[in-house]
This record gives sequence, structure tokens and C-alpha cells, in this order.
Amino acid sequence: MKIEDFFRTPEEIFVIDTETTGLDGGPRDLVVDIGICSVNLFRETVKDVYSSVVGYDVTEWDDRRSKAWIFENSDLTLDKVAAARPLFKVREDVAGLLRGRTATSYNVPFDMDKFLFREPWHLRGVFSVCTDIMKAAADVCKLPSELYGVRYKFPKLDHAYKTIAEGDPAGIGDKQDHRALSDARMAAYVMIGMHRSGNYRP
Repeated sequence: MKIEDFFRTPEEIFVIDTETTGLDGGPRDLVVDIGICSVNLFRETVKDVYSSVVGYDVTEWDDRRSKAWIFENSDLTLDKVAAARPLFKVREDVAGLLRGRTATSYNVPFDMDKFLFREPWHLRGVFSVCTDIMKAAADVCKLPSELYGVRYKFPKLDHAYKTIAEGDPAGIGDKQDHRALSDARMAAYVMIGMHRSGNYRP
């Protein structure tokens, strides 16, 4: 690592993951689960700092939301969403935790540009964003892309984790559970692995 990178790299970076009711972004789709880890790249430590299901009145939801992929492929249920802390409370927590800090995710355009920076979260400007973990992982995993002008395609999180993180530092086991906090933890260790080998600069 170059000395200037040492002084430029924040001591603490927050890795965010969201689980949502769809891919279109807010406000049509909603964040239903959010997890945040704190990472120190120099000590190579990861700490779970926040996790919450996001509460809504699900009786008003149409089939698109109530039968979303996340409810079919994880242990998150409509009942858990209905009983969870309401969105405005979770938003207050997240804004308070991240205000003035540096954060990223595994797919910044999705988690932030499509959701956390849009209605109803409106968190743009609350924190600064550093290098997207997924974009950095593309150059490490080197999965050939079929798109013209694109050298490598973006790897899925579980592929990047198995390729880059040594062992199973996030304690995932045999199968990714697709919950926000565990996915944030996986992404954090991918970032650490790339930073260790000189392939990630915040």
C-alpha cells in the first residue's frame, strides 16, 4: 500500500446492505430489512452495528410487494415486517449512525441510488460514499462479460465471497441466507480480502 493511501483511507467504513420488495427502487419498492457493519481495513476487523426489519402496514400491499422474492427466498416474512419498528424510526437510527461517516455497499447504485437516497429515506448527503465493493470485485473475480465494451461482469455476492474471502470469516456456512446483516458482513470481508491484496482502495 502506498503511504498516501494510508492517510486517505478512513479508519472506519460502514458497509450497508438492504433487502427490498423489488428491483425498481423507491418509492415503488420498499426496503424491508437493513443491516450495517463497521469495518477497519487496517486491523481487518468487522463489527455488526445495526440490523432491523423495517415495519409497514402490509394490509395495504398488493401482490407485487407481499409476494416479493425476499419473502420466498429467506426467513423474512410479512408478519415480521408488520410487527417491526416503523420506517421513520429505522430511518432515524440509520441517519444518526451514518451522519458524517463513510459508507459503501455491495452494489451502491442499488442500495443507495435506488433506495437510501430516494423517497422515503432521503439520506443523500448524510454520509459520504466510497468505492463500490461489487465493482472492485469484478476485476478480481474476472467473470467474462457478454456485453460489448464490458470486460468483466459483476459477480454475485456469494461468488465474490467464496472467491476472495479466506475460509468463512462471516460464518455463513453452506448457504447465503439473504438477510441484510449477514450479506453486509459477507461484503465487508470481501472488501477486507481485496484491500489485503491491494485490489481495493476506498
